[in-house]
Amino acid sequence: MSTSVQVEPVIERSYGGVGRCKCAFWFAVAHDIFGVFIMMVGVFGGLVIHDLFIYAGAIIIFLSLIWWVFWYSGNIDVPPEELEDDVGLIKLKNRRFSRVVRRVSGRLSSSIRNSLRKSGRPVRGGNSRDVSLSTIYDGTIASTSKDLVRETLSI
Repeated sequence: MSTSVQVEPVIERSYGGVGRCKCAFWFAVAHDIFGVFIMMVGVFGGLVIHDLFIYAGAIIIFLSLIWWVFWYSGNIDVPPEELEDDVGLIKLKNRRFSRVVRRVSGRLSSSIRNSLRKSGRPVRGGNSRDVSLSTIYDGTIASTSKDLVRETLSI
């Protein structure tokens, strides 16, 4: 006795007009319109500081590209099959490969860690060594004598 199971296809929501990110779209359009307006004031306004308006309009139009990138990237559709790996659901055919990569990575990092310990280089939490720091400066700053003073700081 077998039972058949019918699976309904996933129907994605269709977004008409400007897409999902309407706010970013309208911010981009507003920046473009405002930038062109400021630039035209600089070109046709007959003002003494017309260069300022021309450059400011160009900068505003350039900054509108940020909103266009937000709008475009927000409207990219990713199929659910490609999202499986991002949420931790590893596909069965790739499971063996990921185990092998983890093992090789673990062995490589542990061998590098052990080689650093054997060579005597300090590792986090390892033994600290004594270091002395010497400073020679003109003694006139600290004292009235003209001799050079040497102080040693040991850590």
